[in-house]
Amino acid sequence: MKRIFSIISLSLLMMLFTGCSNNSSEENSQADKETSEAESKSSFTNQAEVEQDANMKSETEVNMDQKENETAEIKEMNQQARKVIYTANLSIKVESYEKTLKLIQQKLSEANGYIVNSNSNSIGEDEGLEGTLTVRIPQNKFESFVQAVEAGSTKVIERNITGQDVTEEFVDLESRLKSKQVVEARLLDFMKNAEKTEDLLKISTDLATVQEEIEQIKGRMNYLSNQVELSTVTIYITQDTVKVPSLDNDNLNTWEKTKEQFMKSLNFLLQAGSSLFVLLVGSLPIFILIGGLLFLLWLFVIKRRKQNGKPPKIDETTD
Repeated sequence: MKRIFSIISLSLLMMLFTGCSNNSSEENSQADKETSEAESKSSFTNQAEVEQDANMKSETEVNMDQKENETAEIKEMNQQARKVIYTANLSIKVESYEKTLKLIQQKLSEANGYIVNSNSNSIGEDEGLEGTLTVRIPQNKFESFVQAVEAGSTKVIERNITGQDVTEEFVDLESRLKSKQVVEARLLDFMKNAEKTEDLLKISTDLATVQEEIEQIKGRMNYLSNQVELSTVTIYITQDTVKVPSLDNDNLNTWEKTKEQFMKSLNFLLQAGSSLFVLLVGSLPIFILIGGLLFLLWLFVIKRRKQNGKPPKIDETTD
């Protein structure tokens, strides 16, 4: 009985130990599962956060690029929308007037420009030319043309570039044109529906006035557009030359110059002799008077000397 009881108790202990070990293994396995799930969740969460940060950064960069592009487009549109009339005045010195003129004509041909006015004149005898050129050049070639002209010169004396912004005037003209065109359309509709001759004549007069104003506005707009598209450049050109004198053997004329100098010397002597003779003869009365005075003075001096030099008389009775 004791042996049977001990066997039963041992078996029960074995069953209990086995159950506890199974529970602990199940708990450990469940804990491991939960740990792995937590790690996977945290890794997934970290990966999602990284991806979200990357997406946010990329979206921010894209937005910044879009803003920069939009800003650049706005600036470009504003720059294109501005209407500025550019004018330049250049004063330059060149080695050769003809070469500079050919260079300017070449640059104008390349840029589809043209010469408006040209005049030249000689500075002096064999001293070169000077002149003035007025040209029209497309605005997008304006700066390169001015730089090319300055590079082809020996010295830039003066450089003056001005810009006149006519954007406001052009926008005002566009608004006025639209208003006038609306009035024109209304008058045309009134003319179609006019039944009386008086009304028709009045509408025709008003319509003619409005159409004339429209043509004036269009003409002004075309003029401004032309001035904006083609810049004006006025160039004052002076040829800078150094005159070197040459040996002129043809104009020496040694023998002729010798005869000329001899005759000049002879004429000088004759003129001097003639002047001396005229002086002596013409002043003869003065010379006679002066000579007489000098003669009397001489006699007086001689007489005084004789008187002073006469020996004294000796009294014989005294001896």
